[in-house]
Amino acid sequence: MTEPSYAERARAKKTAQANALGIDDALISNLVETFYGAIRSDAMLGPIFESHVADWTPHLARMKDFWASVTLESGRFRGNPMLKHIAVGGLDTQHFDRWLVLWNQVLDDVAPNDAAAQVFRDAAERIASSLLTGIKVQRGGLEAISKQKEKQSC
Repeated sequence: MTEPSYAERARAKKTAQANALGIDDALISNLVETFYGAIRSDAMLGPIFESHVADWTPHLARMKDFWASVTLESGRFRGNPMLKHIAVGGLDTQHFDRWLVLWNQVLDDVAPNDAAAQVFRDAAERIASSLLTGIKVQRGGLEAISKQKEKQSC
């Protein structure tokens, strides 16, 4: 019998920690279904998603795999979210801010406890920041990021 690899042990540990907080596939499924229901009815984000998601069933399954990979280290998600978001014209800070507001509202309703909600909040904030930075770099290069940081520090 072979010893589990470091990656397998790390994945099992993260999954156990998440499960101890009540984070599992059932929670992720409920969170994703509820969140995208809110997205679809949102005046700002709904039209953007409707114009880019032709079939919601596979999209929701993919998002469940994504969040399981983020929170449970499931390894089920394969893809490049950055490229998908860069391809959506016109996304900017207000869209990601709204996305986070809706995400947090849904978490308040479906998360089993504050610790579980915080795991998802922290991940969503990192993801939103990363995607927004990637979009800005793609549009204006690193100079655009530097100018934005200069404005924020004034």
